[in-house]
Amino acid sequence: MNNYQKHIKQIKELKGKPSLLLHICCGVCSVYPLEYLRKYFKITIFFSNSNIYPYEEYNRRLDALKTYLKILNDKDIVLIEDTYDNESYAQKLSPLKDEKEGGRRCYMCYGLRMERAYEYADRNHYDYFTTVMSISNRKNAEWLNEIGENLSKKYKYTKYLYADFKKNDGITNNEKMNKELNLYHQDYCGCIYSIRDNQK
Repeated sequence: MNNYQKHIKQIKELKGKPSLLLHICCGVCSVYPLEYLRKYFKITIFFSNSNIYPYEEYNRRLDALKTYLKILNDKDIVLIEDTYDNESYAQKLSPLKDEKEGGRRCYMCYGLRMERAYEYADRNHYDYFTTVMSISNRKNAEWLNEIGENLSKKYKYTKYLYADFKKNDGITNNEKMNKELNLYHQDYCGCIYSIRDNQK
């Protein structure tokens, strides 16, 4: 069963409106997933992205998310901003600094952010956890769901919500909605190494 089918199966089996801790990486990646998921879940956003360099860029992406939340005007959605610590994050990624974009460094980066968010979700007894990162063409949905599935075995309270938000015209809808909203759109993934790779 592929990731998208697992996602649809989970959504169909929902009862009521369970709580979801949703990791969001930037404003542009949040638009379609938030519009879609808020129909089924009570959402708390966890903005945990110490990978983003420099700090000014981090704030641009966070501000774009806040702008969209104002437009959405859904008072049931809560935003939590995690501590920003790019220096220690970059040190963790540095052994893989020479990896190409989309390789093992990115897998490690997904895992670090998802585990931090998943740990928070489980500690605070959220029903579900997922990330919006699969909406991006830069992100490997298979990897993201593999990481999520492995974390679900470690954290016993919170379930993992499988997702590939690119599917079923998700990426098309996201791009159309972003064009209408005119949100800030970054031109590199996030870390200092992705800036280097984007400039090649």
